[in-house]
Amino acid sequence: MAIPFLKVQGAGNDFVLVDARGPLAERLRLDWSAAAPQICDRHFGIGADGILLVEDTEAAAARMTIVNADGSDGQMCGNGFRCFTKYLIERAGLQPTDGRLPIETGAGVLHAELGETTDEIDQVRVAVGPAWLQPDQIPVHAPTPGPILLHNIRAADREFNLTCVGMGNPHAVWFTDDDVADFPLAEIGPAVEHHPDFPQRVNFEIVNALAPNHLKMRVWERGVGETLACGSGACAVLVAARLRGLADAQATVSLPGGDLQIAWDGPEAPSVYMTGPAEFAFEGAIPSEWIPNGHP
Repeated sequence: MAIPFLKVQGAGNDFVLVDARGPLAERLRLDWSAAAPQICDRHFGIGADGILLVEDTEAAAARMTIVNADGSDGQMCGNGFRCFTKYLIERAGLQPTDGRLPIETGAGVLHAELGETTDEIDQVRVAVGPAWLQPDQIPVHAPTPGPILLHNIRAADREFNLTCVGMGNPHAVWFTDDDVADFPLAEIGPAVEHHPDFPQRVNFEIVNALAPNHLKMRVWERGVGETLACGSGACAVLVAARLRGLADAQATVSLPGGDLQIAWDGPEAPSVYMTGPAEFAFEGAIPSEWIPNGHP
């Protein structure tokens, strides 16, 4: 039997969403990690940066499990979180309480903030959680306690001074005066992602600080490659920019897929906040033969 899915995207960061709750929970407890490369392949599959699974939980309205395109654990994804929220309200019939909807993620229970909800949601504000700045939280092998503002590595025969931030997943941010559009990310991104200083690999962001309220970035996501947008990466970029004295508490972060609005009040703040788009693209069904080692 084929598995229904909904294709979703936020600022061009796209996902195959599967609702595996309720009566379907047991039937859809499958090897999604093994299936992800086929499903996410843009030529021979559906095409996506990852899979979002809607799962039952007693800790929140629902649990969001992320499987990267290569089958690895995505832990947390801001763009996926917004799309997930839109699905829960528009298609699953869940409603926020006092404008907030709790969702369990690999980074803990986070809250979508929607204010007055309407029948259709095109923007979602997310409390992404605190910025993690200590080396063991990120994680990164570093000789001193955090914040890690200038962590020097050598990758692909180049030197980089990285600002390291955890947003429920690890990020390494590099600021440059050269236009990020010209940076050879496909060549250097894999070398940074797999650098031995990052025991869980790392998402690599390259950034132009255009103004205190405007940052421009590209991102190499671990387990995926270059993507049009990364919500947690945009949050990490603003945190890194503030720590380096390059940005205000609120800024527009421009990515190839569009703009995100990010806010962070500093290291003592309970959360970084992100506002951005969420859209449904199309619906379909995943062939059961695409799921190795078990069929629905």
